[in-house]
Amino acid sequence: MDHATEQSVRGDFNGATFDYAGTRTRFFRKDRTFLIETDGPDGKIATFEVKYTFGVDPLQQYLIEFPDGRVQALSIAWDTRPKEQGGQRWLHLYPDGAITHEDPLHWTKLNQNWNFMCAECHSTDVHKNYDAGKNSFATTFSEISVGCEACHGAGSRHVAWAHRKSAAREGDDGLLVRFDERTGITWSADAGTSSLVRSVPAPALRKEVETCGRCHARRGQLSEGWTPGGPLSETHRVSLLDRQRFHADGQMRDDEETYNYAPFKQSKMFAKGVTCSDCHDPHSAALKAPGDVVCAQCHAPARYESPTHRHHGDVSPPPSCGACHMPERRYMVVDRRHDHGFRIPRPDLSVQLGTPNACNDCHRDRSSAWAAQQVEIWFGPQRRGYQTYASAFHAAWSEAAAGQELLAAIAGSSDAPGIVRASALAELPRPDVDLIRRGLSDPDPLVRLGALDAMEGIPAEQLWGLASPRLIDPVRGVRIRAAEILASVPSARRPALDRDRFAQAAAEFVTAQRLNADRPDARTALGSFFARQANAAEAESEYRAALRLDPSFAGAAINLSDLYRELGRDSDGEQVLRGAVVASPQNAALHHALGLTLVRQKRNEAALDELQQATVLDPQQARYAYVYAVGLHSAGRRDDALAVLKESFRTHPDNLDLLSAGISFSREKGDKAAALEYAERLAQLMPNDSHLADLIRELKR
Repeated sequence: MDHATEQSVRGDFNGATFDYAGTRTRFFRKDRTFLIETDGPDGKIATFEVKYTFGVDPLQQYLIEFPDGRVQALSIAWDTRPKEQGGQRWLHLYPDGAITHEDPLHWTKLNQNWNFMCAECHSTDVHKNYDAGKNSFATTFSEISVGCEACHGAGSRHVAWAHRKSAAREGDDGLLVRFDERTGITWSADAGTSSLVRSVPAPALRKEVETCGRCHARRGQLSEGWTPGGPLSETHRVSLLDRQRFHADGQMRDDEETYNYAPFKQSKMFAKGVTCSDCHDPHSAALKAPGDVVCAQCHAPARYESPTHRHHGDVSPPPSCGACHMPERRYMVVDRRHDHGFRIPRPDLSVQLGTPNACNDCHRDRSSAWAAQQVEIWFGPQRRGYQTYASAFHAAWSEAAAGQELLAAIAGSSDAPGIVRASALAELPRPDVDLIRRGLSDPDPLVRLGALDAMEGIPAEQLWGLASPRLIDPVRGVRIRAAEILASVPSARRPALDRDRFAQAAAEFVTAQRLNADRPDARTALGSFFARQANAAEAESEYRAALRLDPSFAGAAINLSDLYRELGRDSDGEQVLRGAVVASPQNAALHHALGLTLVRQKRNEAALDELQQATVLDPQQARYAYVYAVGLHSAGRRDDALAVLKESFRTHPDNLDLLSAGISFSREKGDKAAALEYAERLAQLMPNDSHLADLIRELKR
């Protein structure tokens, strides 16, 4: 980040224009000021002054400050690459969309806000200073870009030490953290396997990785009181592996910026003790050696550069190590990033599960089956690799019968990476109390957080005994997640000894959400926290605040309508949902919630229209199809209901609710063959259900 000056601005501001979604944007100068004429928050063309530049390579964005202190990142960026590489041009960061001023991704809206989205990682000692009452910012930073203290923490004591006379410099130099994980470390080949072994096992707390992860992880901020070298979960909530951001094998999706903290923590490199500065110079951001030479620091070139390993002897130049083991993805159109999972290419998983693979990144004209066959010819039928959990996540995400068992095995494995075990716990289709209990005592705070996430479906009467010890967890992120989970336990059921502990952790949770009071998701989380404690007035206030920030925010609208349902105010809930649907008409969750609200009001025809809309907009949600089918059946439209179920089975063949409804509706129709087919499929998923076995025998008779 830098002030916009002749020296820092790299884009063409000499009257250049760029057309997008019906708007022509013009870039020009006036004296020493850089100006942009484009559509503003109301959609009208206006002129805005560039306050800051943002980024250098491979693209540069431009930041515009508004009177209320918010700084917004224009979505039209300058491609700084050389012209022969396709650069030296203006480009839109959402080239396949048509982002207008009504869209949440418009440059003037929340999701392009520098104060929240960007500042913490691109400047030093940032304090957001959001005033919720005025809906304004007074954001400050000590240094406009990334300085020493961004990674090393406050340096005043170190500066004072350096200013002393040399004779007095002995002893404490005032540094807050020593990144000494590599000091005195050697790597040697294991005699039996030729694998490299670290001379000293890596410490449990990987100070360097956690510090780098502050900016190289997909995470949310819980506190501005970050201290270098501590666990990232102390001040941030790290995103675990989920279907929105990751493929089932843990690779980053190319439409979601997940950064490399999560992939690296999945890697064998991390498990063996490799750290960031083994490969990267932290101050120049360059590799410590060019290209494959950085890999050759540890991996013998004679073995790994040979044709017997690479199998591309006829290719010049041969593929690099990174081409196969660190597949490249592009973000922000031109920003090339390598996946740091250091995984073995698995085109066979592409065939089975649809995950991407490095082979077909190059061989785009060939199939995954072809690539898998080539790998089998080279290396044999047995596939090895450190990441062995793709089938488990895929099964759970596709609602397969084996999903629970496979994920449970990963969650309970001592060999799986911590972030994977945490994710497996969080993604379990059904809570497993034994696994949760083990996860809650795991030394890795991410695993403890995953175990808390897994408790969402556990009845309130069981929650306290499981989660309350984590109210005094040494890591703040774990404490506040425990408080969030335990908020639904009535105060009378909280043992007296634990009430103060809950109150302290709850206060930390509230403080974390207040820090992000400029975000509708934080206001919604706070509203849900109050709702769990039966504090309807505060919950309503927070949900309303979230919708003022973003009228299209579905979570706030749906939760507020649920709150109104509990208060007997369904008509108010309908109003809230209709307002959100106007702001976000393609959101299936809003239509589904509105349909349920109309059902409660006995306005069945209007309800069916909304339930149908939800099913059409998001066929991946089996629940929407199930509820719509039940609604059709209740309206006397049994055949239509069966048609909806049949269509949904294409996507969700193993969904328990859909199969149960199929059995019931088919039996009622007298179609015993269809009912038997559904019952036998359900029996495969529930083999120990005696009632289902009796039903199958009856249908066969």
